[in-house]
This record gives sequence, C-alpha cells and structure tokens, in this order.
Amino acid sequence: MSYGVLYIDDEINNLNSFKAAFRRDFDIYVAQSAKEGRKILDTTEIGVIITDQRMPVMTGIEFLESILSIYPDTIRILLTGFSDINAVMDAINRGQVYKYLVKPWQNEELKLYIQNALELYHLRRENKELARKLQLAIAELNMLNKSRS
Repeated sequence: MSYGVLYIDDEINNLNSFKAAFRRDFDIYVAQSAKEGRKILDTTEIGVIITDQRMPVMTGIEFLESILSIYPDTIRILLTGFSDINAVMDAINRGQVYKYLVKPWQNEELKLYIQNALELYHLRRENKELARKLQLAIAELNMLNKSRS
C-alpha cells in the first residue's frame, strides 16, 4: 500500500521543485497553506507531512501541533530556511517532529528521509492493527472461559 507525502509551503516555487523532484518516487500532495494542508489530510491517507516553518497565519510547528491528536501516526518533518535552535526544540517537543531539515534540501538526502519515514508510518499502522487483533483474540478467549465456567 502506498501512502501520500504532503508538502506544505507558502512559496509556490518550493512546491513546484518538490513535486518535480519526488513525484516519480512518491504520491505527492502539495499545499500552499496549513488550511489547504488540513483539507488534504482530511480526505487522503498521508504517511508523511513535510512543512515549512515560516508561513503566514500558522507556522509549521503550530500546524503539526494542531493535527497531532487527530493524526498521531503520521510522520512529521520540518523544513526551514532558517536554523533557529528554539524552533528546533519547539519542533521536537510540541510537534513531535521526526526530522528537522534546513533549506535548500538535497534531493537524495530528503528522498531517503521520506522513504524511512514512510516505512516507519507503515510499521506504526501494522502495530496498531496487530494490537487490535490481539485485543479481539483476548476478548474471545475471555468469553470462551466464561462460557465454560
């Protein structure tokens, strides 16, 4: 199963470059704002979200923090043109960011991070499904034990 990769950035040139670089390897979705990004998340299974930090209305960290409870398994990557240690700490603590990268990105490096993040997302999904099946099996065993008593 293939999961989508969502890139959010207010700069259209960055969105176009990202799409051009990665569309052959991944199912790419792009959004020019957090609001647009949220619409995509609500209609498409996204495994990895990559967002720019500095955007109007809502920063990347604020966006990631706002979706954390709704999409807890999605892997989050923060991409920024500025290296700011406070932003890094915020990203890790508030947005539970998997990677923090500085622009301009290197295609091969970012491709590897996306592949690893998609694999991690898949494993999280698989673990949840296995845990659900285990819960069902335990419930069935408990019902069998009760009926035998």
